[in-house]
Amino acid sequence: MSIITVERKVLEKNDELAARNREVFRTSGVFVVNMVSSPGSGKTSILERTLEYLKDSLRVTVIEGDVQTDLDAQRVAKFGVPVVQIITNGGCHLEANLIQDALGTINLKGVQLLIIENVGNLVCPANYDLGENMKIVVASTTEGDDKPLKYPGMFRNASALIINKIDLLPYVNCHLEELKNNALRINPILNVFETSCTTKQGIAEWCMWLKEQVTSKK
Repeated sequence: MSIITVERKVLEKNDELAARNREVFRTSGVFVVNMVSSPGSGKTSILERTLEYLKDSLRVTVIEGDVQTDLDAQRVAKFGVPVVQIITNGGCHLEANLIQDALGTINLKGVQLLIIENVGNLVCPANYDLGENMKIVVASTTEGDDKPLKYPGMFRNASALIINKIDLLPYVNCHLEELKNNALRINPILNVFETSCTTKQGIAEWCMWLKEQVTSKK
């Protein structure tokens, strides 16, 4: 078996714009999270549970990225937080220029936490800096336990891993400890949270940790 690795440096312009975004966030005092996952992991449901938990203690704004429709933005708006939808029209990830454009419609004054929900994809978003403070990767038990090995770049660049849908463990082919161990082999300092949006198990622990990150950066 032959393995061919292809690497290209095509991100210089994106990195320049990401640096500008980061400076805007820094001067505005906003902590920025870039949530990434494959499609169907429950990323939007995690976002909903997070807003439910934090919206009364932190001022939160959301940028939603999707290939088509504003369905996720509609779900988020029900929690009474400002939300901007970016539709990529087929693009498989958000880029720094799209975030820069979205910022033109957002009032960051007083905002403590900006959550960017990226397009569902575990490849491209790993390499595109948006100016965020950290990437959070969501993986569900329904995807199996080998995702960190197949997409190491995403897990290597993340600060935390949310393993979602743990209520389905009895019904799916996923070994929780193997999933965690695979992720920690890629990134030994990864913070790992086990959650269920259905039962709300683990949501409080995840949200308390996130709130600590926001307040500690102030």
